[in-house]
Amino acid sequence: MSIRFRTARKRGACLVAALVAALSLSSPHARAAVSPPVFTDLFGLVVTSQPRWVDSGLRTFVFSVSTGQVPTPTLLEGQAPGQHAIVVTLPSSYDPSRRYPVQYYLHGHPDRPDAAWNQRVVENATRDVPLITVQPNGSGRGWYSNWVNPGAAGPQNWETFHLEQVIPFVDANLSTIATREGRSIVGHSMGGFGAFHYAEHRPDLFSYVGSFSGGLDLQNSEVRAAVVATEVNPGSGTPAVGVDAIFGPPVWPFDGVWNAQSPAQHVSSLRGMGVALYVGDGGDLTVNPVQAVLENRARETALVTASHLTAAGIPFHFSDYGSGGGWAVGCTGKHAEEPCVQADMNHFVGLIMRR
Repeated sequence: MSIRFRTARKRGACLVAALVAALSLSSPHARAAVSPPVFTDLFGLVVTSQPRWVDSGLRTFVFSVSTGQVPTPTLLEGQAPGQHAIVVTLPSSYDPSRRYPVQYYLHGHPDRPDAAWNQRVVENATRDVPLITVQPNGSGRGWYSNWVNPGAAGPQNWETFHLEQVIPFVDANLSTIATREGRSIVGHSMGGFGAFHYAEHRPDLFSYVGSFSGGLDLQNSEVRAAVVATEVNPGSGTPAVGVDAIFGPPVWPFDGVWNAQSPAQHVSSLRGMGVALYVGDGGDLTVNPVQAVLENRARETALVTASHLTAAGIPFHFSDYGSGGGWAVGCTGKHAEEPCVQADMNHFVGLIMRR
């Protein structure tokens, strides 16, 4: 083989390699060489593990922080003491030179932000949507509140942790639209309570709020029983806590905090905000009866919330989808049923992006 031919072939191979590299870099979905961001300690949060991609899709990363507001969260299996996992899903072609709106998605009980199904729901709903989604840790029983009597558990100031630390931390470390207009909040079950609770307390932070089968009425005796059950059940996290740890004693005349913190009856501060409710009726109550009854009772709290919104003259969207047949394939109206929650999230993302 002549020297000239070998040289020409090497030049050709280099040209092909250069073209392939150029094409891969120009693809909006090419993220193989992209590293997740590096975060710095801010707003009272100490980064205990830097962001790492959760899979080869390179859209969702997880990192962890510690905070003096909740230094010792109760732990589910696999969670590290004193650390809070936070999961972030970026747009498919995230560009740090642009600014993106952010939705905060609050998980239910006894769930966690890094559960695989939460990642699927978020990634499916936001594919090709210019939106950042942040899922903070809410513990198995945090109830997105500053506990009134944490006792030996130590400070459990979940509301302060999320609203005064996580939100400014995210805005400082990612390319966000750091205004009320650029932020929405939504949650499932316990997280639906948390989303309304946070939006009502801090309407200056959010332009849209949503609940997927949330337990929105703390004046409802069944919801109170459910909250108490999460406090004393080791399956909600260890160690268990007392029945008065979060909102105080759940019985009259000592239940003032329960009444004051109930989202259903305190909707007036949502005026001017987008509001959306999603819930089924449990479908066939003889099939998966626990999840069926949970959803049926969640629907009652959504109806109470809707009545207060109507009385206050606040517009809202309400997807009351019954047994789920017309809502999504595979949805049978049960609580924590992924096809139902996926359809909820798909619709909610559409609402906030249109707004």
